[in-house]
Amino acid sequence: MSAASCLLTKDQFLCSICLDVFTDPVSTPCGHNFCKTCITQHWDVKVQCQCPNCKEDFNTRPELRVNTFISEMAAQFRQSAQQKARNSSSEEQAAKPGEVPCDVCTETKLKAMKSCLVCLVSYCETHLEPHLTRSGLKRHQPIHPVENLEGRMCTEHDKLLELFCKTDQMCVCILCTYSDHKTHDVVPLKKEYEGKKAKLETTETEIQQMIQKRRLKIQEIKHSVELSEEDADREIADGVQVFTALKESVERSQAELIDTIKEKQRKTEKQAEGFIKQLEQEICELKKRSTEVEQLSHSEDHLLLLQSFMSLKAASPTKDWTGVRVSPPSYEGTVVRAVNQLKKTLSKQKKKLLAVAELKRVQQSAVDVTLDPDTANPKLILSDDGKQVKLGDVKKNLQDNPERFDPYVNVLAKQSFSSGRFYYEVQLKGKTYWDLGVARESINRKGQIILTPQNGYWMIGLRNENEYKAGADPSVRLSLKSQPEKVGVLVDYEEGLVSFYDVDAAALIYSFTGCCFTEKLYPYFSPGIKDGGKNSAPLIISPVNHTE
Repeated sequence: MSAASCLLTKDQFLCSICLDVFTDPVSTPCGHNFCKTCITQHWDVKVQCQCPNCKEDFNTRPELRVNTFISEMAAQFRQSAQQKARNSSSEEQAAKPGEVPCDVCTETKLKAMKSCLVCLVSYCETHLEPHLTRSGLKRHQPIHPVENLEGRMCTEHDKLLELFCKTDQMCVCILCTYSDHKTHDVVPLKKEYEGKKAKLETTETEIQQMIQKRRLKIQEIKHSVELSEEDADREIADGVQVFTALKESVERSQAELIDTIKEKQRKTEKQAEGFIKQLEQEICELKKRSTEVEQLSHSEDHLLLLQSFMSLKAASPTKDWTGVRVSPPSYEGTVVRAVNQLKKTLSKQKKKLLAVAELKRVQQSAVDVTLDPDTANPKLILSDDGKQVKLGDVKKNLQDNPERFDPYVNVLAKQSFSSGRFYYEVQLKGKTYWDLGVARESINRKGQIILTPQNGYWMIGLRNENEYKAGADPSVRLSLKSQPEKVGVLVDYEEGLVSFYDVDAAALIYSFTGCCFTEKLYPYFSPGIKDGGKNSAPLIISPVNHTE
């Protein structure tokens, strides 16, 4: 028996009603075991006899007899547990801070295993033994160890607080229901405990959901900060690029101004050097003549002086230097003109650099767009990848569904947008006719179509190779410095904005502002008529290569 008990655990000898080691264990017809007192009291309360474990109902109360085998095993286990408790060192079982100590221990206070609501005492495993073996004490109510057992007693009647008054929201004893709480709604403490526990579990679930929502909000905020940092880094890089370019322009203009002034100074110096050289040559000639004249003037030979004077060479002609001046160059207006030119250069470059920076920001909203064959006019030819469209020679026999354009040679994208910003680019190289933009979902697709915002279209187009128009009401003729070969389309749903860009020139072509969008918007395309074969090139939805 002892050897067998060593292989068994305490849980195998616990009554599922009192959660303690079996006392006089009995078996029900369904095969489950309980303390005889526990199952008897349980059935005394219940109207119908039912197994607490498997819930099997019994028409009549079964006759219960003590299961001697389990009783012996439980007794053996209890003795083994008690011996083990006695053999354990008191230091190992001593109550730790926060644990309920045994009220009976006189020296080292051991950890309490149970608290008795009748004795109002907490017991360690050793001192609990009488409650497990003595029949008089078995009827007591041992519970998990708790402190302040006196607080579980009614201060007025000195009875156990085992009921709950729902009217006054307080714990009461049985005698309270015959006095102050006689007409109140009173329920067993366990029932109210279960109700409150269920509410606490619901509250805990709600709290956990709130915590989770706030954690998600933290992640959302952190993600927003990360996006903000990326935007800030991008803006700083763009700003540095713009100001570096402007600084280089200023430095170039400064260098050109200095070179202009120095060139004027070099010309003045060169002129002065020419004058000085001529003067020095004349001085040299005059010195030679002065020497000859001086030598002849000192001669006392009358004949020789006269003969030499006649042969004395006539003086070389000299220049009249009276009116010759080397005037300093005039620098008046040089700096002003340089600054004015710099202003023009900077203004032009600033516009270009800001346009490039703006286009780069716009391109951050790029989306993947493909053509929807279910909306394409039967004359249109779409590529297999849905990125190109051109006008064919033959009208295909296609199902005339409500989404399909006819007779106008238009097509929409598969993708729709009802919030935020989106951007895409279309290559137009070699085309003389085309329309491009966005359209709302409810547009008319059959018969005559007027491409205006009032009719749900926001678009620009080309006619006759160089006649660009925006589909406003009335239409707006666009003056473009160059023919765009790639156009970018930006839509800001909330701002009510549709803008068109010349991608290669990084220039804004036209914007529809103050739009009020209430439906889904679809990218809209039309490759136009063939124009005698000159307009045979396709419209191509091209990947967005971010502008450098």
